[in-house]
Amino acid sequence: SEEMAKYILKRVLMAVITLFIVICLTFFLMNAVPGNPWLSEKTPTQATIDALNAKYGLDQPVIVQLGKYLENLIHLDFGTSIKMQKDRPVLDIILTMFPISAGIGAIAIIWAILVGVPLGCLAAYKRGTWVDSLLRVICTLGISMPGFVVATMLLHLLTGGIEGLKLFPTMFDGTAKSYVLPCLALGFYPMCYLSRQTRTAMLDAINQECIKTARAKGLKNKKIIFKHALRNALIPVITYLGPQIAFTLCGGFVVEKVFSIPGLGRYFVMSIQNRDYPLIMGTTIFLAAFIIIMNLIVDLLYKLVDPRINLAKGGN
Repeated sequence: SEEMAKYILKRVLMAVITLFIVICLTFFLMNAVPGNPWLSEKTPTQATIDALNAKYGLDQPVIVQLGKYLENLIHLDFGTSIKMQKDRPVLDIILTMFPISAGIGAIAIIWAILVGVPLGCLAAYKRGTWVDSLLRVICTLGISMPGFVVATMLLHLLTGGIEGLKLFPTMFDGTAKSYVLPCLALGFYPMCYLSRQTRTAMLDAINQECIKTARAKGLKNKKIIFKHALRNALIPVITYLGPQIAFTLCGGFVVEKVFSIPGLGRYFVMSIQNRDYPLIMGTTIFLAAFIIIMNLIVDLLYKLVDPRINLAKGGN
């Protein structure tokens, strides 16, 4: 419809502007940090540093560098790595690393949804009982614990840290077994958060007038919970899932580091440590674009889940 077309156009324009701001901010902040990519254990001479800066255009004013970068970006040229994989195109590195991160992220998100949403429904259905209390404690712990703590705990418990429990490899090697722990560690936080979100949304939905009417008509509790209330509860869940899917698919930075996974997240951390400017920019833009696209998809899903939402006012 015309209304939908206008809404999509508006959101796409906002996405482009947001991405432009992210690119500019990242570029200026990256160049504002003291130091340069050429400093290492063997500090090169000033003449060598000057020659390298001239070769990669780092001797020019930052605004000129940004202008050239944006011009290249229009042609989908992300530049080449200047440190980690010297002269290898950044886009090639991203496209090689991303599928590994995306594979682990996809499994993590799928199990988080398949476990988190039903647990949230169960907690709402068993509200006030020991089941509800236990689930709330587990979810609060899961949300409070950073990813590296969960990953380290799993490593100690299931890779031989405790005698007799060497069930999984300590390092990622591409085998099915080596996927288990990173996926568990990466999906634990979204699973707990989804469970809490679903429980809260379900309880809000149960108290709505339409659900009270369904009860008055004599519909059974289980049917009300899993048909009427869940549909209404899906909107806040979808809101959270958009950016979370993007973050998870692009790689849990810490989790990839802990399990030595050669994915985009680990490479992004290493590119910052090595001051590989084109690689920092490329991965930042890729991640930002992914999050923006996921948010756009989420906004459009709103309308499918709840047709009452007015697109003219739609989205945040």
